[in-house]
Amino acid sequence: MENLFSINGKVALVTGGSRGIGEMIATGFLVHGAKVYISSRKADVCDATAKRLMEEHGGECVSLPGDVGSVDGIEALVSTLEETESELHILVNNAGTTWGAPLGEFPESGWDKVMDTNLKGIFFLTQRLLPLLRAARRDGDPARVINVGSVDGIKTPIFDNFSYGASKAAVHHLTRILAAHLVKENILVNGIAPGPFPTWMLSAGVGFGGKVEGQDWDSVGERNPSGRVGSTEDIAGLAILLSSRAGGYIVGETIACDGGAVACS
Repeated sequence: MENLFSINGKVALVTGGSRGIGEMIATGFLVHGAKVYISSRKADVCDATAKRLMEEHGGECVSLPGDVGSVDGIEALVSTLEETESELHILVNNAGTTWGAPLGEFPESGWDKVMDTNLKGIFFLTQRLLPLLRAARRDGDPARVINVGSVDGIKTPIFDNFSYGASKAAVHHLTRILAAHLVKENILVNGIAPGPFPTWMLSAGVGFGGKVEGQDWDSVGERNPSGRVGSTEDIAGLAILLSSRAGGYIVGETIACDGGAVACS
């Protein structure tokens, strides 16, 4: 029981880990003893985040730049990871994008970009990483896949982000489908549906211009039933639960981490 929430010594990959929700999850993993690879499209940003997280928290955080919005990008990312790791205990499919436009003006490019990154990327990255996940599984300690969806995939979004909400609803269902296929292989697949957190994506939506630091997040949190936006501890704690022995009997679920936004909608 004393190791119920332990992920010490595990190897994790967090896509979209250079900022936002991904960085929060990577931070929690790092603090709790995992070796963490973070991936994002912009190599300089990814490198800087990995360096900063190690300076602040210790441990080993490795920058692994890549684009999970295309199969070519996914194969390149997996090939690079395989050069240094023979096992992957935890995969967090967090990389995502959004697009906003009025219904009558919403472009095909905005639809395709969001679906490719948010949905197709999850499927094909998980597929390509199955050999490393299978190598990491142990009796009583399955490998884990965590797909990051959104409350916008559960309730009607407040923004005109039509492809985003649809893509996240599909992520939630894909999570259940993958879970049903992989649980017999001792690989557990679950999802997290975040609500409002202080991230670049939400900042752009609420008028902060993409800025995260120094913004009035309290005013955003006032609209949430819990009276606040989420914190690193909130999202990292749930990811650690799903990655540890404590979450070993949870299969195919998408858990809202939203301060009550869905429950009160």
